[in-house]
Amino acid sequence: MAQMEKQQVQQDKKPEPTGKKGKGKSMAEGKKSAGINLPNFEDEKFMGELSKMGALTPYSIATQFNVRLSVARDILEELERRRLIKSEGGNARIKIYRLAAA
Repeated sequence: MAQMEKQQVQQDKKPEPTGKKGKGKSMAEGKKSAGINLPNFEDEKFMGELSKMGALTPYSIATQFNVRLSVARDILEELERRRLIKSEGGNARIKIYRLAAA
């Protein structure tokens, strides 16, 4: 009896596989939106958030502003092009930036 109860409990814990439609909905819920929401670079709030961060990396920007890593890299490249930040180091995989002296 105890063995049958254990099997029943294990079966109850396993999620039941749903059809193709059910999988598509659950996968889409976890993804970030495909639209690109670039922040306004002249916004004082945006620059204030950057000044609070010590080192600026694509990951730190992506988590802070809830954007994808590719968008975060584009933001950092645009800020460097506008000379608001400077590259401090890194390697081929990651670049580390800091705010430029005002």
